[in-house]
Amino acid sequence: MLTREEDVLQAAASWRQEGRGVALATVVETWGSAPRPVGSHLAIDEDGNFLGSVSGGCVEGAVVAEAAEVIADGSPRLLEFGVANETAWQVGLSCGGRIAVYVEKVS
Repeated sequence: MLTREEDVLQAAASWRQEGRGVALATVVETWGSAPRPVGSHLAIDEDGNFLGSVSGGCVEGAVVAEAAEVIADGSPRLLEFGVANETAWQVGLSCGGRIAVYVEKVS
């Protein structure tokens, strides 16, 4: 079952209201074949719980890890993943495309 984007945003707001540290990851750009379209969201709380999707597989794990740092230090990050990226050997997209994901702390 796919989660609606509205559900992801509502979860992020609800978690924040509960006093949890929360980050929101958003696909801001895609090139070529990408698993999720621009505007897709992933909400992550300080305990590593998450809802939504920005890609899948290893990419999502890397985004969750970066989100923990964003929650801790408050500094947003722009992450890029794909075969033409310096992270291709660590985390890449099997579809051959590239994506950019913006991760920010929810205040």
